[in-house]
Amino acid sequence: MLFRSTTEADLDRVTAFAVDEPVSWIPADRYLAELAEGMYRPEWTWIAEDSDKVVGRALWWGQSDSEHPIALDCLHVDPSVADRAAVAAGLLAAGHAAFEEQGAPKPPLYNLTLPNGWQDDEAIASAIAWRKEAALSAGLTDEVERLRLEWTPEIGVPESKGRLRFAEASDEEFLDVFRRIAVGSLDAETRRNVATMGADAAAREEMDFYLERPGKREWWRLAYTPDGVVAGLAIPSATPYNVNVGYLGVVPELRGQGYVDDVLAEITRIHAENGADLITATTDTTNAPMAAAFARAGYRNTQIRLIFSAPAD
Repeated sequence: MLFRSTTEADLDRVTAFAVDEPVSWIPADRYLAELAEGMYRPEWTWIAEDSDKVVGRALWWGQSDSEHPIALDCLHVDPSVADRAAVAAGLLAAGHAAFEEQGAPKPPLYNLTLPNGWQDDEAIASAIAWRKEAALSAGLTDEVERLRLEWTPEIGVPESKGRLRFAEASDEEFLDVFRRIAVGSLDAETRRNVATMGADAAAREEMDFYLERPGKREWWRLAYTPDGVVAGLAIPSATPYNVNVGYLGVVPELRGQGYVDDVLAEITRIHAENGADLITATTDTTNAPMAAAFARAGYRNTQIRLIFSAPAD
């Protein structure tokens, strides 16, 4: 079995590879469109060959200006292969090794988009099982399930309770609030990062992530109580596809007072006033308070994101 990245000569074989299982995958038209934009690239597209036959495919994705891939979007091995998990794990290991050699700080995450209630569907659960085995074998051992939520204009902008005022602030001020919010967060990734690298480094990594996203820095706001105490932050952001609720939080000493509703309303208002016809958001399925806040604001749960990632250093 040969695992390798592709060249332009492989394009027809890459796009001819179809997935017949009930999991998210990348069809040829989307691959070609985003290949032209640099979001898929030959060196990020890996295949498994057995006697010159393509029996596996892994498509890693990044932003057009990304130096390294950000996420694995599609992983498939032909059903004729006896041990699909082993071949998939080989693809991931080969890709990860190449990305590390090229300077990537950590392996890209693996993101699967699934319907709500997927665990009760035997066909989906079976399709996930060998992919999960491969991800774990390749070192993507942190697993989290997230709600994927949507807001559209007919829902209406959630009404603010008017208890907070919002203002722009410097990077240093935002960094301090990122650090404060990280302590005691219910977000799984934030908790892992704080545990492994400390609150300061975790805050810097989180802030740098959003500075690199397509959203505009001038959208960012700090939230203050009427007497000028910092209550939290609101980070409206974006992906290459649509605007989203990037990051929001309330400082530990003011949690449990409903301020999260005002912060989420502010993010929604900013996007809505900029003409957004769709705002997306995600939150861990285990983060019940945040999921409840989205529900109160009218956001609809449309899908599940199952994410495998490497442990924080």
